[in-house]
Amino acid sequence: MPIKVTVWNEFRHEKESEKIAAIYPDGIHGAIAAGLSGRGDFDIRVATLDAPANGLPDEILAQTDVLLWWGHKAHRDVLDDTVDRVQRRVLDGMGMVVLHSGHHSKIFKRLMGTTCNLKWREANDKERIWVVNPAHPIAEGIGDYIEIPEEEMYGEHFDIPEPDSLVFVSWFTGGEVFRSGCCYERGAGKIFYFRPGHESYPTYHNADVLKVIANGIRWTKPVDRPLPVYGLNGPNAPLESLPPKG
Repeated sequence: MPIKVTVWNEFRHEKESEKIAAIYPDGIHGAIAAGLSGRGDFDIRVATLDAPANGLPDEILAQTDVLLWWGHKAHRDVLDDTVDRVQRRVLDGMGMVVLHSGHHSKIFKRLMGTTCNLKWREANDKERIWVVNPAHPIAEGIGDYIEIPEEEMYGEHFDIPEPDSLVFVSWFTGGEVFRSGCCYERGAGKIFYFRPGHESYPTYHNADVLKVIANGIRWTKPVDRPLPVYGLNGPNAPLESLPPKG
């Protein structure tokens, strides 16, 4: 069965800046969707902030195996009801890939429980994204590192919980390092945060970046099993049949 992917994007920068529109004429969401074509058995739809219910009503989320999230300047415009819906779906098993400045989105901060703050600088830094966990499925097909000629710098300290798995660490020409590929599990769902992707640079046309995103989709896709049942529960066996303690 194909993995049902929804690529969500604010779609504000591309409407307001001719420079950014020239890099992403179909929007960042359109570039990612096109770049994922042929990289896996994906059934891809796109959604944007200014659509009704922020493009993510219950019926769309119910048909989404993995949600990709790109946001930057309009985090506050995301409705709290949308955050609640997405959180419920992640806890119930939907995968989520959070990209670049999505680290400050309401949903990522909700799932992490921290400020998710960091240092940043937009100065055409070269970035090397080093693979620090070569056995992880998200690193499949990637060499020692991915080099991006120009990118926005993100630097430590990154105020996130300790990742369950750390796949990538970035280095920048200004000397900073950053945990740029972080994996988490929340409830029945999995989350992958991937750092590169500032809107002023053509990062989502980079083949290795798109390969990592495709790998992240495959890793975060839901596990095929019944959801856990919670609350008051009777014994699984007659109590008198249980062996005595000691």
